[in-house]
Amino acid sequence: MSQSAPFVDTWIEEEDDIQWPPCDLLSDEPPLETDFHRDQIDLLLRLIKSLWQDRQDFYASGNLTIYYNQRQLKARDVSPSETLRERSPDFFVVLGTEKKDRKSWAVWEEDGKYSNVIVEILSNKTAKIDKGLKKQLYQDTFRTPEYFWFDSISLEFQGFHLSDGHYEDLAPTPEGWLWSQQLALYLGVYAGKLRFFTAEGQLIPTAEEQLVEAQARAQHAEQELERLRSQLKAQGIEPNS
Repeated sequence: MSQSAPFVDTWIEEEDDIQWPPCDLLSDEPPLETDFHRDQIDLLLRLIKSLWQDRQDFYASGNLTIYYNQRQLKARDVSPSETLRERSPDFFVVLGTEKKDRKSWAVWEEDGKYSNVIVEILSNKTAKIDKGLKKQLYQDTFRTPEYFWFDSISLEFQGFHLSDGHYEDLAPTPEGWLWSQQLALYLGVYAGKLRFFTAEGQLIPTAEEQLVEAQARAQHAEQELERLRSQLKAQGIEPNS
């Protein structure tokens, strides 16, 4: 496993002599940079949790510290804002785990599991880290099968899948969407936001969008009923209702 980045040393299951702290470690993340970051992370979380509301075998979160090695735990007390920033994905999903609330993600308390999917929201401040140190960390240490990044200003959207230990570019569809094999969903840009689409290309709607759609259908049904009533009256037939 590559150790070219100075902070990359993984959790090792065989280190029985290490006294790992309990799993109630609090996440220790700096504030989100922009309103867009907060809204985009919240949107992805609401969508995946709603879509998979009947599933109990996943964990999705965002801007949450991932604790994974002893060196990181020692460094967190020195300069948390610098040492932990590279370990806190904006959005991530772990598959094959218990669906429950957590204060942070401590790998040694989670059967050694890391994220299956990670999404980073780029900014002028973080783009270099997201495309460099974080990409290397997710590839070499987390071994995250799929990594995506998205820039809300330029709408740059790129994704990678792990192949033989290295990230390779995901090929976009004509719409610019990228297929996530881990989620069995497309990710793509819609109205300036990163969204999920089904394998058939249908946008995964928010609860608000579902309500608007339901109201539109109800209004259309009422208009169609009124049209039929008018037709019956024109034929001299008085509708019962």
